Amino acid sequence: MLTLGTIVMGAADVRRAAEFWIRALGYVPRDGEVDDGWTVLVPAEGSGPGLALGRSVTPVQEHPRVHLDLYAADAAEQEAEVARLVSLGARRVDWDSYPEDPDFVVLADPEGNRFCVIDATHG
Repeated sequence: MLTLGTIVMGAADVRRAAEFWIRALGYVPRDGEVDDGWTVLVPAEGSGPGLALGRSVTPVQEHPRVHLDLYAADAAEQEAEVARLVSLGARRVDWDSYPEDPDFVVLADPEGNRFCVIDATHG
């Protein structure tokens, strides 16, 4: 049986992307430092998938086929986390596909990679 090990995202500036995701997720560089071309971040405590950042010149997709979903315990935590992530350099994305009563907020990291913050209690 396979398990999910690492999620890989492209970045024009790997160091900038790593700085954001380290602060956003509380991850650390697996090898102790961030490399300009390829870096794997892992949870500082506990287990979970790694986040690899590789230098890329490919443009960011406006509607990516794959993205990260980050779960918040409830609506209040979701709101607080969105504000925290924006203060770290994320930006809100003017998403044209929100349903009427969304349980998610679409953000982009400093490299433009889209991700969602989900209210896990929304149902």
